[in-house]
Amino acid sequence: MAILLVLVVGTLPAIPVVAAQAQSASAQSGITRRIGAIKAINGGTITLTPDSGPEVTVTAQPNARIVRIAPGEKDLKNATPIALSDLQVGDRVLVGGKLSDDSTSLAASSIVVMKASDVEARQQQTRQDWQKRGMGGLVESVDAAGGTVTVSIPSLAGKKTIAVHASATTVVRRYAPDSIKFEDAKPSTLKEVQPGDQLRARGERSADGAQFTAEEIVTGTFPYIVGTVKSVDASAGTLSVQDILSKKTLEVKTTADSQLHKIPAEMAQRFAARLKGTMPAGMAGAAGSSGSSAPSGSNGQSSQAGAPSGGAASSGGGMGGGMRAGGPPDFQSILSHLPSSTLADLQLQKGDAVVILATAGTPSTAITLLSGVEPILQAAPNAGQAMMLAPWNLGGAPGGDAGSQ
Repeated sequence: MAILLVLVVGTLPAIPVVAAQAQSASAQSGITRRIGAIKAINGGTITLTPDSGPEVTVTAQPNARIVRIAPGEKDLKNATPIALSDLQVGDRVLVGGKLSDDSTSLAASSIVVMKASDVEARQQQTRQDWQKRGMGGLVESVDAAGGTVTVSIPSLAGKKTIAVHASATTVVRRYAPDSIKFEDAKPSTLKEVQPGDQLRARGERSADGAQFTAEEIVTGTFPYIVGTVKSVDASAGTLSVQDILSKKTLEVKTTADSQLHKIPAEMAQRFAARLKGTMPAGMAGAAGSSGSSAPSGSNGQSSQAGAPSGGAASSGGGMGGGMRAGGPPDFQSILSHLPSSTLADLQLQKGDAVVILATAGTPSTAITLLSGVEPILQAAPNAGQAMMLAPWNLGGAPGGDAGSQ
C-alpha cells in the first residue's frame, strides 16, 4: 500500500530558512518575498502558487539573481547560479522583488530555486532510509522526562514491545488532528505523546530489537473503526458507519490521499482459514473451537496504523497471497499489493463491514478503508487492528517496516 510519499526532513523548511536569511541580509526597501511552487512558465513570466495567499505573476528583471539550492541547504553561500530557462513547473522558489499595487504581480530581483527533481531524489533517499531504519507501533507509555516511549507492535502472532529513546537532538513532530498530510505536522515534544498514539521512528535498533535510539519521531492520534455501512454518497466521497463497539454513527469522508481497498472474496477466505488454523485452541474463531465470532467481537480499541509506505514484508514460505507458512497472514504484504479504489469502485452497500483508520477530526477523514473483511473479522475479531498495522499512508509520512523483527 504505497502511500503517502512526500516526506523530506529538512527539505521544504529550507526555503523559509533561506528566506529569513535573505530578509536579514537585504538592505533594500520595499522588497516583497513569496515562497511557493511554479504553476506555469510562459517565456520570462512565471505563475507562482504561494504557500499562502493568491497566485502571483512573476517577471524576472534583466539583472535578477537566479540561484539553485539543494534540498535541506540553509545557506545561500552554497547556492549555484542558473538561468531562467532552467526553471520548470513544480520547482519550489523563493522570489524577492517589487510587488504591484494590486498585489497580483511581482518584478523579481532574486529567485532562489529548489528543483523538483532534486526534491524527488531527496525524498526517495529519505523514504529508503525510513524503510531501512524505521519502526512503528502503538504507544503504551511515555516517560517524557527520561526521553523514553514504550511502543507495542500488536499482531496476530503476539505483541512485541520496544523502548524508543529520544535525545536532545531527536526531531519530534506530531500530526494535526484533522489532517493526514505530513506537511501539516508540527514540531512537538514527547510531552504531547499519549498512550494509544501511533508512533513512527527512524534511527538505530539494538541487536536484540528491544531498544531503539531515535533520530526522528512522528506521532499522531488515529482512531481505528470496525463498523457496518449505513449509507454512502460516492459523489461526495462520504459514508456513514455504525461503530460496532459504541453503536454510534460516524461520518467519514474520503480524499485523494485516502487509501481505499477491497479484499477479494477468495483472498479473504484464505486469510480467514489461515487465521483459524494459527489461533490458539479455545480462542473464538480458532480451529476446533465452538462457533465463530462476528465482527461485533472487535476489541474496539482506538488503535492506530503501523508503518507508512514501503514497509511490506515478503510473504515468504511460498504461500502467496500474503500467507506465511506456519504463521499468521502477512497483512502488510497483501495490502501493499492491492489496487487502490474509489468509493464508487467499492460499491458499498448498507450493512457491509468495513475497517477504517481515520483522523481524529470531525468528520473523520479516512486514511485507510478496507472492505470485503467480513470473513477475516469472523475468524479473528482482532484482525482488524493487525490489518491497520499495514503501511501507514498519511500523504507524506515516512516509510518503514512496522513490526519488523
